[in-house]
Amino acid sequence: MSVAVSVDRPPRIPVHRRPPALLAVAAAHMIGRLAPCRIRSILTFCSRGARPAGYAEARRARATVVAVSVRCAGEGCLPRSIATALLCRARGSWPTWYSGAQTMPFRAHAWVEAEGRLVDEPLSTTHLQPLIAVPPGGRSSPSCRTQSP
Repeated sequence: MSVAVSVDRPPRIPVHRRPPALLAVAAAHMIGRLAPCRIRSILTFCSRGARPAGYAEARRARATVVAVSVRCAGEGCLPRSIATALLCRARGSWPTWYSGAQTMPFRAHAWVEAEGRLVDEPLSTTHLQPLIAVPPGGRSSPSCRTQSP
């Protein structure tokens, strides 16, 4: 069974603002293919020295990402959230990046928050347990530990 999905028409982005967003989306797709521990390490490194992103700034970055990428505009929460954070970083700030899940029924999601608010997320995260958090300033949840066989 298939379900029809419609994506709202994103705002038009001026040509001079597209290259940074396209680079952020491309990087986000590559980073999103990595293991969660590696994603956290990369994002923690990227967030070092950044000031906290304001809500309006993070919202603008998210709208730009959605405007240049159909996948990010749809069900691609991981690349969308990573690209939003990277685009904010290109402008000197960093929102808090989260990845979380719930168990019954299983659902995973990635999102960004700024000023303690979700940034234009269609899903509620109240039932999600944050598993990875990367706040501004290069601090994140405890590092990954690999177990020896």
